[in-house]
Amino acid sequence: MTLLAILMGTLAAGIGSVWLAALLSFGALGRYTQHMLSLAAGALMATAFMHLLPEAFESGIEPHDLFLILLVGLVFFFLLDKAELWHHGHEHHHEPDPSLGHPVHAEHAHHGHDHSHGHNHGKTRVGGSWAVLAGDSVHCFGDGVLIASAFIADVRLGAIASLAVLAHEVPHHMGDLMVLRAGTSNKRAALVKVSLAGAVTTLGGALGYWLVDLFHDYLPYFLVVASSSFVYVALADLIPQLQKHLSARQTAAQIAWLAFGIGLVTVMSQVGGHAHG
Repeated sequence: MTLLAILMGTLAAGIGSVWLAALLSFGALGRYTQHMLSLAAGALMATAFMHLLPEAFESGIEPHDLFLILLVGLVFFFLLDKAELWHHGHEHHHEPDPSLGHPVHAEHAHHGHDHSHGHNHGKTRVGGSWAVLAGDSVHCFGDGVLIASAFIADVRLGAIASLAVLAHEVPHHMGDLMVLRAGTSNKRAALVKVSLAGAVTTLGGALGYWLVDLFHDYLPYFLVVASSSFVYVALADLIPQLQKHLSARQTAAQIAWLAFGIGLVTVMSQVGGHAHG
């Protein structure tokens, strides 16, 4: 049953985020991009601080050890991000093409499994599309492992983690779709390629089910690593994109969507808790 839930959660997060990204990128929903960034930031922070971390700390492991893992995880993802920036700074010797401008192209720090998808936005053309897909696949695989660890801890945590991953992957996939569209005018081909990369989330979930089950005693540490990933993405990637001078109305909308993301995760937790009980 747990494996089935993992497969469903990873499919929803991996494929669902791509299709929603396509609606936002190619459809009439494009004006809601900033709202999705706010929603994702709220959902990620709520998932980490209200659910994954409390679940880990209730395990009885020394809090000092878990806080150390959290700190190491944050630094680890920061260093991976710096390494990717350094790599692309040497690989590309031209400035980003302003014709490719898009609200989410500033995105650059997706949690640490692989970051080669984010920094390419606006810098690469056809040749960069395969690098984007390769990086996206590795990233989605890591998402699947994180979702699997959450499901094994608690079904409601798995559902919340799936929602959080879906929310933060939407702006990420929007950037990927824009990069692929730079090399081809075929929207369908770009959507199929990114969807295949998103489907790798399910592969990561299946393998994660086996790995986490095998190392079940270390589950609290998996949850803390997942938390550090979510916190890093929210604070180092999503929130900075929202920190711009806006009108009072736009600022209020940002705060409302941020609160909605937090509230949505909280409601899902309560509903899941009653069902779980």
